[in-house]
Amino acid sequence: MNVNFELYKVFYYVGKYLSFSQAANKLYISQSAVSQSIKLLEEKLNSKLFYRHTKKVKLTPEGQLLYKHIEQAFNFIQSGERSIQQIHSLKQGEVRIGASDTICKYYLLPFFKKFHEMYPDIKIHVTNRPSPVCAELLKKGSVDISVINLPYKMVYKNMTFHEIKKIQDVFIAGKKFLHLKNKVLHLKDLEQYPLLSLQKNSTTRNFLDAFMREHNVDIAPEFELGSIDLLIELTKIGLGISFVMLDAIQESVEKEEVFILNIKEKAPKRSIGVLINKKIPVPIAAQKFIDLLQIKNRVN
Repeated sequence: MNVNFELYKVFYYVGKYLSFSQAANKLYISQSAVSQSIKLLEEKLNSKLFYRHTKKVKLTPEGQLLYKHIEQAFNFIQSGERSIQQIHSLKQGEVRIGASDTICKYYLLPFFKKFHEMYPDIKIHVTNRPSPVCAELLKKGSVDISVINLPYKMVYKNMTFHEIKKIQDVFIAGKKFLHLKNKVLHLKDLEQYPLLSLQKNSTTRNFLDAFMREHNVDIAPEFELGSIDLLIELTKIGLGISFVMLDAIQESVEKEEVFILNIKEKAPKRSIGVLINKKIPVPIAAQKFIDLLQIKNRVN
């Protein structure tokens, strides 16, 4: 089927903004031209792509299917354009990074600072999402790289994972549970106490659930939160026991706001690293950021 690329371009912008007028503004053409292009594309594909109700526009099931592929294609094209622009210098452009709030705060902040000092004209665009979502964003080409917690014993299809750092998860409690501080506990003992955890479908929560199942421990969390910082704060005030990465609680432990429980069954170490889509060339700016992460890691 021979379809003019420009028709797909119009379709992409209408699908992105769900608006014929916004698409027209982005493409610097008339709204009438946008409507005619969509009509022509629908005729060529013999499929209705949009529901139109007055000023509202919505993708049909066929439109949603097509948009999923066209969005990925446009992201790939834009990535290629940015790579070309950056070949001769790093005087312009951006690096698009997917990473969770936790990884940004407790690991990436000094790297953002260093990268900005080295390449002040390169914009750093960070999309904060849980690690599984960051992997999906990378799959679609919405980000150049993702820095993620690697799920335990998992391999992402068509992705390459470069480990940067090992992380250790621990159980922590606040002053309300000081009677547990000097005890050696079994994981099963935690069934007697309230547990605080991250929300389902986060990498850390999935890892915790698998760890508990492996040791036949059954705990329903009292609170499920989207932020590890809030999890730590609720632990401090005594609402329960939490499962967090060690790097996130060093300061709180030093201030004796929380303490690490001595659990006999230690959680396996996990990895933080860079996830790369093997189907998409890594832009030069993103490669420089990866180099910075790996150089820092080798120094340590």
